[in-house]
Amino acid sequence: MAGNGNESTGGDFSFSAAAARDALPRITTEKGGKSPGPADVCQDDIAPRVNFQTIDELHSLQKKRSAPTTPLRDGSASGVSGTSGPTTPVSSETMLQSVSASLASLTRETGPKLIRGDPTSAAKVAHVPVTPTSLPAADVSDSGLKFTHILHNLSPAELYEQAIKFEKGSFVTSTGALATLSGAKTGRSPKDKRVVKDDTTEAELWWGKGSPNIEMDEKTFLVNRERAVDYLNSLDKVFVNDQYLNWDPENRIKVRIVSARAYHSLFMHNMCIRPTPKELENFGTPDFTIYNAGKFPCNRFTHYMTSSTSVDINLGRREMVILGTQYAGEMKKGLFGVMHYLMPKRKILSLHSGCNMGKDGDVALFFGLSGTGKTTLSTDHNRYLIGDDEHCWSEAGVSNIEGGCYAKCIDLARDKEPDIWNAIKFGTVLENVVFDEHTREVDYTDKSVTENTRAAYPIEYIPNSKIPCVGPHPKNVILLACDAFGVLPPISKLNLAQTMYHFISGYTALVAGTEEGVKEPRATFSACFGAAFIMLHPTKYAAMLAEKMQAQGATGWLVNTGWSGGSYGTGSRIKLAYTRKIIDAIHSGSLLNASYRKTDIFGLEIPNEVEGVPSEILEPINAWPDKMAYEDTLLKLAGLFKSNFETFTSHKIGDDGKLTEEILAAGPNF
Repeated sequence: MAGNGNESTGGDFSFSAAAARDALPRITTEKGGKSPGPADVCQDDIAPRVNFQTIDELHSLQKKRSAPTTPLRDGSASGVSGTSGPTTPVSSETMLQSVSASLASLTRETGPKLIRGDPTSAAKVAHVPVTPTSLPAADVSDSGLKFTHILHNLSPAELYEQAIKFEKGSFVTSTGALATLSGAKTGRSPKDKRVVKDDTTEAELWWGKGSPNIEMDEKTFLVNRERAVDYLNSLDKVFVNDQYLNWDPENRIKVRIVSARAYHSLFMHNMCIRPTPKELENFGTPDFTIYNAGKFPCNRFTHYMTSSTSVDINLGRREMVILGTQYAGEMKKGLFGVMHYLMPKRKILSLHSGCNMGKDGDVALFFGLSGTGKTTLSTDHNRYLIGDDEHCWSEAGVSNIEGGCYAKCIDLARDKEPDIWNAIKFGTVLENVVFDEHTREVDYTDKSVTENTRAAYPIEYIPNSKIPCVGPHPKNVILLACDAFGVLPPISKLNLAQTMYHFISGYTALVAGTEEGVKEPRATFSACFGAAFIMLHPTKYAAMLAEKMQAQGATGWLVNTGWSGGSYGTGSRIKLAYTRKIIDAIHSGSLLNASYRKTDIFGLEIPNEVEGVPSEILEPINAWPDKMAYEDTLLKLAGLFKSNFETFTSHKIGDDGKLTEEILAAGPNF
């Protein structure tokens, strides 16, 4: 053992350490990068030590200060500066005063005291004076003595941090999307939606049978508003989004969303149009405000309340209150309803439709209820996507109302919907999906939470989206129906009166699996293909549609994406490839020059030939082996159309009502 070089006494390792030093060549360096050996020998240049005293100081170096979200008038940075204490930029002060006015209680002279920034952040921002209101004074409660932190127009990255830190059920998926939960409500609550009925709205809005508008009075709205505002003011922090609706710059609407959850703020960041820093600086007073206090219930003993959920719209005050539901879609569709009221006042038609544009500038509108293929057919790699759901048609052309897409995720597959699949990445909100607890990979087939799983993402995540989302006047208006009775043709050309009739009807059919308890085809009708969101009588939107189509020479089409050769259960679903060929023929204009024949009962014009589509399916009766069964089913569906349309027969269009008579005559005749 004596010769192994490891001998030592008393724990002295000096010999072995010296041997180790001598065993390796020494690396030498000189100032200036020159070494005594060959050129470019390894230089032992270590980065200088980071100058910090505490771990918090080190973390503070991680984030560099960027230009403020709202640019300052003097160009200086926001936040703490120098040693004289925190300073607040003028533009930030203006924003806080505006938000304070929005959050003002109806029983106090001033709005809440607001501070900009996260309450958990070390950096503090000075208190900004509040804006007095013109309402009578009352006793100031403890909530009037506290400060509420405002997180204004945060970026997606900041909202991710807020959600993951403070909102249970928030996770980052394997593709970078933010997975969230909407609580007990995983869909809209139409029976809990209320609209204030006052002298103006009583005369203008659609009330009564078939209408989605359920009335409430002004006093009850204010009770719910006070409840929502008091809840939001009691929190340490609230999220505020100032954004726009409508890509048409001449007719855009400024909206403010005040919410308690980062999930809601990111959702609306994606779904509304995002302002530039300059636009945000000059945003001013919003045209419409949403108070989303969905984590807090309404008082069920309040007049008009039927549950702990209430979604209330006051068109006079330009406000919306949400209580008792955290489902983010309530905000999106609530604003859509508002646009259905505001835009027609400007002679602009609001539409529940998809919209795309060809490379030659030809625009097509796609109307259709769930399951008709509206999203699939309007998303075409050979055409630009203007929008997938909500649009306006003005004298200048069409424009998307939204800044994002809200896609269904159930059974989503990369090969079937590649654009939606690829859009689910960082910045996207995934609602109520199920994922692997280790890999965080989403299982889109899992319905454990709900079948209504959704993804909300900015429209620019779709590669062929057209930005800005505007286009010229439409050439084609395509009404989609999934006819599970199997008696409507795959393609029909409509005259103007027929277009209005089928637009007002908004027909499709439910089949087994679409809704619990459905075992045979069941007709469903939704006026204007979006009855849940319209404010005025359907015939008013139909008349505007006909006027614009006539002025621009647009053609109406009825496309059946449902069954052929028999009803659901006996026939077969029309192949998507055939439907795409039909849509391509509409876009190309070839169907305008085709020869047509008219069907019985519905009086629809069907082409004798469509390239790539078997001629035997173009005439439905030819595809049915049992002709008598076809006739019986056709009469049954025609009767359902007539029965549904009775709701609208009493409403006259025009001074003499002739247009109403033309629409009625365009329906089934038997």
